Amino acid sequence: MSLRTLDSNGSRSRLFLCYFRPTSTYLPTMRKFEYCKPVSAKAVPTGPDWIHEVKYDGYRGRIDRDGRDVKLLSKSGLDWTWRFPWIVETALKMRQQRFTIDGEICVLDVQGISDFNALHSNRHNEEAQLYAFDLVAEGGDDLRDLPLFERKARLGKLLKGRPEGIFVAPFQRGEIGPHLFLASCRMKLEGLVSKHLLRKYRPRICEWRKVKNRQHPAFSRVMDTFG
Repeated sequence: MSLRTLDSNGSRSRLFLCYFRPTSTYLPTMRKFEYCKPVSAKAVPTGPDWIHEVKYDGYRGRIDRDGRDVKLLSKSGLDWTWRFPWIVETALKMRQQRFTIDGEICVLDVQGISDFNALHSNRHNEEAQLYAFDLVAEGGDDLRDLPLFERKARLGKLLKGRPEGIFVAPFQRGEIGPHLFLASCRMKLEGLVSKHLLRKYRPRICEWRKVKNRQHPAFSRVMDTFG
C-alpha cells in the first residue's frame, strides 16, 4: 500500500510505503485489547503517586507496528491507517520496529492547542498527530502488567527526539494537580487526566481520572449527546 501526503504549503509531496496485514494487529500475547478509560471526577487527586496530563481534544486510538506492517486503529477498531498518514509515516521511521502506542489523534492549531473541529472536518487529516500517553507493547514484550511509571519511562525513550508526528505526552506529578487544572482552564484547554503511577494497564484497575473544564466545547458536546 502506498500513501502520498502534501506538506503545509501543498507544493511538495512525500511518498512512502506502508505494508500491513489486514487480519491482525501487533500485540505479543494476542489477548483481546481493551483500552484503559478515564472515569469522570470532580476533583484532581493530589497524592505523590499521581501524575497529571493535559487532556487533548481528539480521537482515541492506537498505533501498532510489526516490522513494516503498521496500523492506526480507532477506539472502536476502525482502520485509520489511510486517513492519518503523518502518524503512520512517523511510526515507520522509528528504530524500534515492534510496538503498540496508546494515545489521542489530534490536530494542533498555531498555539499548539488541539482543535477538534479541524480534526472532525476531515480537511486536515494530513496534519493529524498522535499525542502518545502509554506504551502497551514493545519489542515483543507485552507491557500491560508493568506499572505506569515503567511504561512511561519506556515510552519516553522510544519517542526521544521525536516532537512531531507522534509526540510524547508531558506530565507533572503530585500536589501540583489542582493548580495545573486551574491553569488549563485559563488557557481554555479541555481539562486534565490524572493517573496512578503504580497501576497496570488494566481497564478496571488502572485508576485514570478526568476532570473537565466545563467551559470547553468538549463538555458541551458530551452534554448534548447524553442530555
